[in-house]
Amino acid sequence: MKIRGIGTRAFVGLAAATALLGTAIAPAQAAEHTNGSGGDVAQELQQTMDQLRFEQVLDLAPPTSPQLRALATQSVDKDATTRAQRANRFAALAEPQPIVQQPQIDATVIELDNHGRPVSSGTVLMSPQYPHGIVVPVDKNYHTDAVRWRQWDDAGWYTNHAQGTIDVVPGRENAPLDFMEPYPASVLKLLVNFGVLRLVDQGVIKLDDTYAYQPTTISSLCGNASSDTIRNYIDASITYSSNAASCALVKLLWDRGAVAGLNQTFQDLGLETMQLKETNPANGGHWSNPVTMTSLDTAKLLMIINGSPGRLWTTPNGTPVTSAALSPSSRQFFKNELAQQGFNDVLSTTSWCGADYPAPGIPQVTPARWIAADGTTTVGGDAYGHDVRPCNRTAEVTFAHKTGLVGNSASDAGIVRSLPGERGRSYIIAMFSNLGDQYQDPNRPPTAPGAHPVAYTEKFAQMGKILDQYEAAHGHH
Repeated sequence: MKIRGIGTRAFVGLAAATALLGTAIAPAQAAEHTNGSGGDVAQELQQTMDQLRFEQVLDLAPPTSPQLRALATQSVDKDATTRAQRANRFAALAEPQPIVQQPQIDATVIELDNHGRPVSSGTVLMSPQYPHGIVVPVDKNYHTDAVRWRQWDDAGWYTNHAQGTIDVVPGRENAPLDFMEPYPASVLKLLVNFGVLRLVDQGVIKLDDTYAYQPTTISSLCGNASSDTIRNYIDASITYSSNAASCALVKLLWDRGAVAGLNQTFQDLGLETMQLKETNPANGGHWSNPVTMTSLDTAKLLMIINGSPGRLWTTPNGTPVTSAALSPSSRQFFKNELAQQGFNDVLSTTSWCGADYPAPGIPQVTPARWIAADGTTTVGGDAYGHDVRPCNRTAEVTFAHKTGLVGNSASDAGIVRSLPGERGRSYIIAMFSNLGDQYQDPNRPPTAPGAHPVAYTEKFAQMGKILDQYEAAHGHH
């Protein structure tokens, strides 16, 4: 299958005498890079995305003209509605319609060696402009200047042929690719927790400090005042995606005057599309489209969290970046929390172990903390009702990840490692899309009364499985 790639632009970096954030850099270099717009993993990713026919999903709530006008005002705290609330709303609407155009998907795989160093990568964008997916040219530092990234626009996806109007990164007006990045939903909690753990590393706070969350205005997203240890807030934020805990952590960042510094840190790390913008200092809420992440920068952030000796990449201004952007203890804590993820229902679907639908995805272990005596899991009040123990017996990898879901956003990003004795995998995968639970597969069976509805298209799980099998056969291990 021919890939419509674009020639990689020349990369010019300025020499930097000092390491990022004052951390000494070991002379070790990143593993040999085999990147490029025609790399093997990039081709596999593009072909997989094209073959899965994401445009076959149904839209449960195609908007009318008045609803389109209202969409602009609904782009704040979309995360405040629960899956059950959205499922009830969608069920009350007219018959589902075919999606009006090719969905938006941004996906990256970074292959690692057995020391966690990057070896090669692939990033693919899919949209009405790139209906078969297009490989993004990425330089030796896993950076691209070939995309004009646009902020997500709820109404604009329907009314403006999925072309955004607000630039995420300045100065990209002449980039050959133009892409409106889906809202990250709860994967934005990676940004928040990274910022909080940076404060821990700086000695500003301790994990076992108690933080009194005292919002001065109440948000439907965030809820009422609470008090807990920072450690417990982080655990709730990551493992079962608690919005209340995450609002508390955002407000903690505001209380400590750390939000602007966190956004600058992402720029200093060369993660230029990552911005935690326009949240509310009064309650930590107001999560909206100005909060931005791309799959490539998210995968690079996960590379820092995963840890590796030596330089991971060099920023466009010539600054080397290492895992020392977080301390070893913070990295280990962060990675352990991601490994305790309870929602395994996007790129992996072990929450539905044994079901005919959705399809199996990345063959991961389900963490023991969620498994009841009968083998079923309940996460954040959502009871899945499937015995996951058979899938744990045949599991091949661990998947330390974070998922995200709102009506028009579905995302998943994490670190995949082989279990002992299994074929070697060591890679990072990140995916953002607009195919939240407003969209479903035509073959999705009716949800039984009291059962937890399947919230994502099973095509994501199929993509996860295909790519994992590819990595098992071709990975750098």
